[in-house]
Amino acid sequence: MGNEEKRIFGVSWTVFMLGIVSFLNDMSSEMIIPIMPSYLTEVLDAGKLLSGSVMGAIESMSSLFKVAFGYVSDRFRKRKVFVFTGYALSTLAKGALAFTRYWWDFLIMRTLDRVGKGIRTAPRDALIAESSEKGKTGRSFGFHRMMDTLGAVAGPLVAIGLIELLKGLPAERAYRYIFLLSAVPGIISLLVIALFVRDRGGEVKKKIKGISTLKDRNLQLFLTVVAIGALGRYSYAFTMWKAQELGYSIVQSIAFYALFNLVYALSAYPIGTYSDGFGKKRMITLGFGVAALAALAFAYARDLYTLLLAFAVYGVYIAIEDTVPRAYMADLAREYEKGTVIGAYHTVFGVFVFPASVIAGFLWQSYSLTSAFTFSALMNVVAMVLMAFVREG
Repeated sequence: MGNEEKRIFGVSWTVFMLGIVSFLNDMSSEMIIPIMPSYLTEVLDAGKLLSGSVMGAIESMSSLFKVAFGYVSDRFRKRKVFVFTGYALSTLAKGALAFTRYWWDFLIMRTLDRVGKGIRTAPRDALIAESSEKGKTGRSFGFHRMMDTLGAVAGPLVAIGLIELLKGLPAERAYRYIFLLSAVPGIISLLVIALFVRDRGGEVKKKIKGISTLKDRNLQLFLTVVAIGALGRYSYAFTMWKAQELGYSIVQSIAFYALFNLVYALSAYPIGTYSDGFGKKRMITLGFGVAALAALAFAYARDLYTLLLAFAVYGVYIAIEDTVPRAYMADLAREYEKGTVIGAYHTVFGVFVFPASVIAGFLWQSYSLTSAFTFSALMNVVAMVLMAFVREG
């Protein structure tokens, strides 16, 4: 499937337009993501453990819905309606952050945003897989992650510009204006989906009798490794807190975060494309090793150059982890259950991301940020070793 569509930059029209949608939506998200840690601790006055737990809960929340909506989109053979609904809910929730007053209503709005992500992610990834040339899923997912992350580069830069523009205002009011303005790119992305994204789910053959891919032992082992690796996936907020711990301002911290996203954006497409030939299992294994190096760099960063290195290596790690496992799962899944199988990956990953940030928050509060990052490095080393027992396909 996907061969009939015209190709742009080596990917189908559908994948290209979904890349535009992700660019706009991630610009919207990343306008507010870099200021949320400070907003949570300084404006809403949440403590370290609570802040870490709230950010972890937000990271995890969407994943509880991904397998369910992936399954529903498989059953109804419709993808676009779930993609549109998910993005619409997220756009509404991001704008509504401007009116939060306490950590719990902040959590409610962020939860609604993540629910929106949970609704759209598996159907969207299944649509990408269905619109990809056979054997080129890595290229398609790499392009999509590149576009998504270019939005994540633009978002913090827009945030820096807005902070400078609004610096005469009290910080709390400036934050609220930025939350409100973040809804604008989200609204444009909804128009792109409605007008230009083609639904491919109706072309998927109905389910035939047979054993589900999810019952495959190799896939179950891989999902176990994913769970262990997820325990080492601290929230991005910890990298921001690390920069601030070293004495850098909120604007400087956002600049570091923009560097991370730039490295991520430049890495995702070539990594995804290369994984098609190199082997997705080997690339995922390498990713766990890069993750451990990034965590150790953050743990022991004491100067600007080590911190810059940490953010850059972190960008390569996330580029691998957010690109290749999706393509790997899409390759393993039968045609009629791609939404379910990809959703299962997202759900397992997300369920274990929450305790990861709770543990990191506890270690930060009880010991230090160094301890939190060291724990992450350990979990990723364990996952890297266990990948030796996973077959390529």
